[in-house]
Amino acid sequence: MDGESREFSAEDAAALLALYVESGWTDTLAEKPVNRYELPEAPARAAGAAPAAPDGPRKAPAPRPAPVEASRPAAPASIPLEEAEAAETAREIAARCQTLDELKQALADFEGCALKFTAKNLVFADGNPEADLMFVGEAPGRDEDIQGLPFVGRAGQLLDRMLAAIGRDRQSVYITNVLNWRPPGNRAPTPAEQAICQPFIERHIALANPEVLVFLGGVSAKQLLNTTTGIMRLRGKWNVYRAGEREIPALPTLHPAYLLRQPAQKRLAWQDLLSLMQRLNAPR
Repeated sequence: MDGESREFSAEDAAALLALYVESGWTDTLAEKPVNRYELPEAPARAAGAAPAAPDGPRKAPAPRPAPVEASRPAAPASIPLEEAEAAETAREIAARCQTLDELKQALADFEGCALKFTAKNLVFADGNPEADLMFVGEAPGRDEDIQGLPFVGRAGQLLDRMLAAIGRDRQSVYITNVLNWRPPGNRAPTPAEQAICQPFIERHIALANPEVLVFLGGVSAKQLLNTTTGIMRLRGKWNVYRAGEREIPALPTLHPAYLLRQPAQKRLAWQDLLSLMQRLNAPR
C-alpha cells in the first residue's frame, strides 16, 4: 500500500535479522552505521584565531643514540619454560623406545602435551610399518580423532585415490602425523605443541626406517625440514631428511585437505606424485 505506513511487526524483525545474517553481519555496535574508513573531521577553529602557541620555547628533539655493536645473543626461547621442559622430557622418553609398539605406548602414557586431554583418542599410525614409503601429515581431524586412525575422513579418501594413482594402497605405505592428538576445533598447532611432539615423530620415522618420505602439507614439511619456507615453494622439490646417520629422500607436497578446498591445485599434486613414482621406480 503506497503512501501508507504500518507497524514494524515481529515478522519484519525476523526477516531483517535473516538479511543481516546472510550479509555476514555478526555484531551490532551502534544504532546508526559508521564508516570506519572515513577520516574524522578536524575541530573547527574560530575565525581569525591564531594557532595556540606552545608553552615556553620549543625544544629540539633529543638525538637518537647510535646503535651499539654487540655479540649476537643466544636465541630467546620460543616456548614457555614449562613447555620446554615437557619437550625435553618427550625427547628422553622417545629416545628410550626401541620399537614402534613401545613408542605408541609411550605416547599413550605421556601427559606433557595438553592436546591429549582435549582429544578423544591417540592417533598413532595406519598402514604397513614395513613399507618403503612413509607419509607424514599434520594433525588428526574430527574423523581421525573418533576412529583413532590417521586420514580416514574426506582428506583420507582423497589420499587413498592419490595412492591408487601411483599403484599403492594403505597396505603398501605407512601413514602418520607430526601430532598424535587433534587440536581443538582443528585449529593450527602452536609452536609449543609442535616442539613437545617433535621428538616422538622423529623417533617414529627412525624406527619405521622408510626408504622415501612424503610430507603432506606445510606444517609437517616446515617442522621436519626445519625451515620457514611456505609449502607452495617447498612442494615438488626433493629434500633430505636426516634420521640419525641415515639420509632419507623427502618430498613435500600439498595436503589432501587443502586440495579439497582448492581443487585447481590438484594438477600440482599430480606433478608431485609423478616425481614420487619416478623416485620409487628408480634403481636403488
